[in-house]
Amino acid sequence: MTNPHATVLVVDDEVRSIEAIQRVLSDEFEVIGARNAREAEEVLQGEMVQVILCDQRMPGESGVEFLKRVRELWPDTIRIIISGYTDSGDIIEGVNSAGIYQYITKPWSPDKLIDCVRESANLWRLQHEVADMRIEVKPAREVLQKVISDRRRNQGQSFGFDRIIHRSDSPLVGSISLARRAARYDVSVLITGESGTGKELLARAIHQESARADKTFVVENCGALPDELLESELFGCKKGAYTGAYQDRIGLFELADNGTIFLDEIGETSPAFQVKLLRVLQEGEIRPLGAQRPRKVNVRVISATNRDLLAEVAAGRFRRDLYYRLAAFPIHMPALKDRASDIPAIAARMITQINESFNRQVAGFRPRTLDLMTAYSWPGNVRELHNEIQRMTVLSDGNAPLAPELLSPAIRNEEPAATACDGSMRQLKDIVAEVERSAIEAALARHGGNISRSADELGLSRVGLRSKIERYDLKRYHDDETD
Repeated sequence: MTNPHATVLVVDDEVRSIEAIQRVLSDEFEVIGARNAREAEEVLQGEMVQVILCDQRMPGESGVEFLKRVRELWPDTIRIIISGYTDSGDIIEGVNSAGIYQYITKPWSPDKLIDCVRESANLWRLQHEVADMRIEVKPAREVLQKVISDRRRNQGQSFGFDRIIHRSDSPLVGSISLARRAARYDVSVLITGESGTGKELLARAIHQESARADKTFVVENCGALPDELLESELFGCKKGAYTGAYQDRIGLFELADNGTIFLDEIGETSPAFQVKLLRVLQEGEIRPLGAQRPRKVNVRVISATNRDLLAEVAAGRFRRDLYYRLAAFPIHMPALKDRASDIPAIAARMITQINESFNRQVAGFRPRTLDLMTAYSWPGNVRELHNEIQRMTVLSDGNAPLAPELLSPAIRNEEPAATACDGSMRQLKDIVAEVERSAIEAALARHGGNISRSADELGLSRVGLRSKIERYDLKRYHDDETD
């Protein structure tokens, strides 16, 4: 797991030493030179540096003294001392007080120097892949690597296409088939569909089936942050770049280098931010806020939205060029109401997970409960279904199958019990019914009582329209022979 774009800062008062290290490392790393601690700090204030190679004996301030300050101000940077002296006191002092990762003696071997810097860059990356983990002294790199490998193996088992529950006749079959094909190729994918339909789950499955499966998968909800914070979150920032930027921040694009980034709710972004994102996709590079130079990244982008982005493009709210960058391979996730036959299997998986989480042993659902759940429209999709099953489990006593009485009133197709303060709600219901009756009556009159044409105009099914005709006693407008 190499990091070919890592930046290495070489601090040495001898220019020839800096030039020698630059010649050795420049094929694999971006190398910046500084002749003293002051110049080095100026570089650190303007650049995202992963590794520092610092000479120990320098005029005015030793390498260890300088790296002590670096540890306080830029603790994520991996720190290495290079010295022609092998005083054990210096080594101990460096490891203990400055958090030195390696101590390289002069004359150094080019191969060993490259290996050391490569390992340091990999360590820096590992630290940022393991949440809330910071390594200040020489760590067991193999342990970190095992943590990452285990986590990715578990993700592969939890997020593959086989984990997306559906029947063989489900509308989801077509979406998964498209996603499997897209996973093989490094194309940008745009997943559309209502909120709660499982767009992130499909994105994770695409990543797990791709050539990038052993690399990082990161997620960002683009609708949750204002532009400045979203830019910092995705592209990174230098300390002091804006109010509240108290330390250097590594952006998600950089963390996902060679992996995949999932940009959820991409349709919520502002036109100003869309310009910046388009540049990243076009150039393959990011510029952290406050940084002086851009950084190359190699990231596959999967985005998602519950909006009609082409309509947003037509309205001028979403850039056309960005849309076509993101939508190289569009995939639509059907709503749960459109794949009702999948609900029993999804519910069975959910009750197993909820049992484990709540330490319960609820024995599934009664048949009538499943019938009512399958008939409900689920406007909140899979997320609403999960919440409902959680609620039923909490309300249930013992481990018997969940009864219909535990379902919410809306799913039982019942109205909540009347109260003294719900008169206005009953009036509103009457108003809605009156409007609905008038609309159906007018449509039937326009189409001479033809059920099919009237249902198409009203956005109803034939069965649904027949039911409403019965309810509102509109049979006089209905001519069976015109069906």
